[in-house]
Order: sequence, then C-alpha cells, then structure tokens
Amino acid sequence: MSLTLRIDSLAYGGSAVGRHEGKAVFVPLAAPGDTVRCRPVREKKNYVEAQLEELIEPSALRRAAPCPVFGECGGCQWQHLGYADQVSWKSRIFRDFLERRCAVSNDCFLPEVAAPDEWHYRSRVQFKCRQAPQGFVMGFYRRGSHFIVDIEHCPITAEPINLLLRQFRGWLAHAPCRRQIPQVDMGLDDEGRIRVVVHFIGGDAEPLARYLRPLAARHEFSLFLQCGRKKTLQKIAGEEDLYIRPAAGLRLAYGPGGFAQVNLMQNRTLVGAVCAAARLGGDERVLDLYCGMGNFSLPLARTAGQVVGIEDYAPAISKARENAARNRMNTLTFFAAPAAMGFATEAGRDFDVVILDPPRTGARDLTRELLAAGPQRILYVSCDPSTLARDLLVLLKSGYRVTQAQLFDLFPQTFHIESLTVLERNS
Repeated sequence: MSLTLRIDSLAYGGSAVGRHEGKAVFVPLAAPGDTVRCRPVREKKNYVEAQLEELIEPSALRRAAPCPVFGECGGCQWQHLGYADQVSWKSRIFRDFLERRCAVSNDCFLPEVAAPDEWHYRSRVQFKCRQAPQGFVMGFYRRGSHFIVDIEHCPITAEPINLLLRQFRGWLAHAPCRRQIPQVDMGLDDEGRIRVVVHFIGGDAEPLARYLRPLAARHEFSLFLQCGRKKTLQKIAGEEDLYIRPAAGLRLAYGPGGFAQVNLMQNRTLVGAVCAAARLGGDERVLDLYCGMGNFSLPLARTAGQVVGIEDYAPAISKARENAARNRMNTLTFFAAPAAMGFATEAGRDFDVVILDPPRTGARDLTRELLAAGPQRILYVSCDPSTLARDLLVLLKSGYRVTQAQLFDLFPQTFHIESLTVLERNS
C-alpha cells in the first residue's frame, strides 16, 4: 500500500516528515513542500517509516544534488536542499529539542553559525573497502546497510584526500592480501599533511606493509596498519602526528587513533565561542572533560588559573601533555581516566567552570558528580541534541539555568548538529 503525502518538516536523523491519519510519516530524501508517494516499510504505534517511491510535486526548496551517488550513499542526507535551508532547519530542530523538552527560553538562543564552505570540509574520512568481482571498491555504506557504494570523489571531503582516494583504489586493487582490507582511514591536518591508517584482518601484515611503504614515501603521506583495536596500530612510514591550530598561536598534535573535529575551520570558531562563554578572568580553576589532545584545554589555559583535563583514551592524554609542553604552558594537568571516575577521584571537586564535550551518548553518568561539585558555570558541547536535552533536564531541575545556546554547523549536507549550551548555577 502506498501513501500520498505533503511533506511539512525535517526531523533529526535526516528524514522528512509528513502526516497520515494522525501519525508522523518519516520519508528519507524528501523535502519540506514536496508532495510524494511513499511506501511504508515499518509501522509503530505513533509513527511510520516509509520509502520514497515518487516525487509527485517537488518543493521550491529542492536543488539538484551535485554528488552522483546522493540518495544511495548514506553519508549525506540533505544535499537536495540549499545550504541556507539546511542551516535553518537544523536551527529549528535544535531549538525544538531544548524548548519542548527543557523549557529553554527563546531569548537564550544565539544566531546559528553556518560553515564558511558547505563543500570539501571533511578533514577525516573512513573509507570502507571490499574486493568485488568488478574490482576493488572503496567508499561508504549504502543508507541502512553494509553494502559499500563505490566513491570516486566525495564533494564534502577535502580535495587532497579525494586525490589520494583515487590513487589508493588503484594501488589496493593490486595489493597483496587485498581481501583482508575492510577499511582505510585518511586524515588531513591544518598544515597539509595526510595520515593513512589501513585496517587489516589477515594473519600476516608484512607483505602488505612492504607493498605500501614505498608508495607512502614516494607520495609523502604517513602510513599505519591497524590489525584489530587501536592498540595494534603499527607505523609503516612517515611521521606519527597530524597538527591542528584551534586558536591563534597554538599548534596541537594528535596521533593515529586520536580524535580531532572533521571541520577544522569551524572547530576554530567553536573553540573561540567556548573561550568567550567561559568568561575567565585569570584565576579560575577549569575542568575539561573528554578533553582529547587539548582542543579546548590549551586555548582556555591562556586566561585561566589552572586547567585540568580528563580523557579515557590514554594516548590522547600523552599528546595533551606533549602539546602543553610544546606550547610552553605550565598551568595544565591531564589525567587518563573515564570522565566520571576522574572527576570524582583524581581531579577533585573545586572547579569554577566545567567543559563537557562527550560522545554522542552524552554525559548522563556525570550529572551526579556535576551537581555534587556545583561549578558556577557549565559549558556543554554536544553533537546530539537528544542526549543534550536529556542531560540538561537533570541539571535544570537541580539548581542550574541555561543562559546561552548556539548551533554550529560543522557538518553541511548532513543532519548532524553541533552545539554549545552554557549553564549557570542559580544563586
């Protein structure tokens, strides 16, 4: 049975939304203003998930997606919408989560910060790989599956990585053990360096290392092999580190397996906003949870009395300490520990400002420690508005209020939302 719908909105997750007999119907690849025919594929009590079958009347918001595999590849959801409309809808979605679930006042929201370039912004990419009958395939998963869509050029990926992708496809097509290569990670830093991590699931990686080593030297990229978890990373060629510049005058290294934002330009904007919102006067004690290699810690340390960073990935903490030493900053202390454990034990509880930058799952396990510590100000950097709203609700019921909330678009062409929310303790 097919449904004919008028699409009226977009939802977090990327689908467009229409209504049928009182139920929300989620339709990927549709746009607000479309009239569509769609086929239900999953029905729940309050909503229906459907597949687009026919675009009966297109919305005025639509544009031709520049990527030839848009709609098949699962990497982007909104290339068929103009960029200004994408940002506008992200803002509506973000505001709706915080207003509806947390009763955040409209006057707390600052204007959204769009990306300067909606294309070629991705500095880190994971290409899935498979030896297929027609040749070696490198690309991304098809939406909703583990089938790999072959990618020759990705319009949201930085051009140096696109160029190397084309070369790697040819190299790996003739590589030994190519059937044991499930993934290739590529990263580009602020200084133009590229680091490649080739994942290998075979028994002996040495033939592959011998094959790739001279290619890495000739084309001047760093090369690592990973044969399981991150602890198996093995350097084959080149330098270990990539470098980002999160603020003027700061140069931070991060190693293979470490984390840096994929949009380096927008990361600088976000770091600047965090430093401004912290409102430091020079004497405060600041805690940076999920600190990684010091993306926020080091910029904040310029105007803080002391900064303590906590991160559970020990190699990232080693880089954070190296970064502090390299930048001649001696007011930082870093601990390798899960955030809640480090907060409760090693770092103590006497903080004026706490920065949270958790993974998509949020910081639910930290709310008890946060409330017990009672910092004057909490800055919550979130990549998921649903878990953000869940965590804020606990804090808002226990003595805090939101004073500022702002969306930063780090991921054009996708539904993903990065944001900064500032909370103050009630006096």
